[in-house]
Amino acid sequence: MGVDSGLPDFRGGEGFWRAYPPYARLGLRFEELADPEHFADDPALAWGFYGHRLHLYRDTVPHPGFAVLRRWAGRVPSNVFTSNVDGQFQRAGFAPDDVAEVHGSIHHLQCLRLCGHGVWPADGVEVHVDEATMRAVGELPRCPGCGGTARPAILMFGDGGWDDAHAATALQRHVDWLAAHRTGVVVVELGAGGALPTVRRRSELASAATGALVRINVREPQVRHGRGVGIAAPAAATLAAIDAAL
Repeated sequence: MGVDSGLPDFRGGEGFWRAYPPYARLGLRFEELADPEHFADDPALAWGFYGHRLHLYRDTVPHPGFAVLRRWAGRVPSNVFTSNVDGQFQRAGFAPDDVAEVHGSIHHLQCLRLCGHGVWPADGVEVHVDEATMRAVGELPRCPGCGGTARPAILMFGDGGWDDAHAATALQRHVDWLAAHRTGVVVVELGAGGALPTVRRRSELASAATGALVRINVREPQVRHGRGVGIAAPAAATLAAIDAAL
């Protein structure tokens, strides 16, 4: 979904390294950088990666496909379930209460040490990054409660320290919404891969009663579990074509 807005595609080492050449020189893959241990061991490295992404997501304009989804949402009850952490649905005009971010959001921070301060917005946080080395320079984000190192409130690889309180509240609203609409739900799934099948499983379960699943995915459009339609095409163009047909 985000790739059509110009965001980098992190699937596979080559795609990630094309987006971030300094990490290719270091031989570091996305899975190795998206590790909470770096915030304790080498916070400049960790915040170089996440600080760059934070500013990238802030500056990215959602593609017209988001507007299509917003129009559909204005006609029928709707809810968003996403594993993206970029906040693009909210930026496109979706109410925060209608977006369940199952892996959290880069636009919220938490204390690395889980001191009890909770989760807070990253509004106004600026991280300066040397793009030649992809390391943060200068002052790094700190926890307002204890003054310790802050980190994004998102689920990373091997992450036992994610404060999911903010994400869990929205996820419960999604579960409640789904329970109220299950018999008539239609699922439009956009770009959710099989490597981390969180969204795919949710889509298949949510549409099990109706078989109304539209899976839009350039690489993996097959519907192997349950019923549905797979479309091997990009998100923005496909949404526009479906909208025109409707």
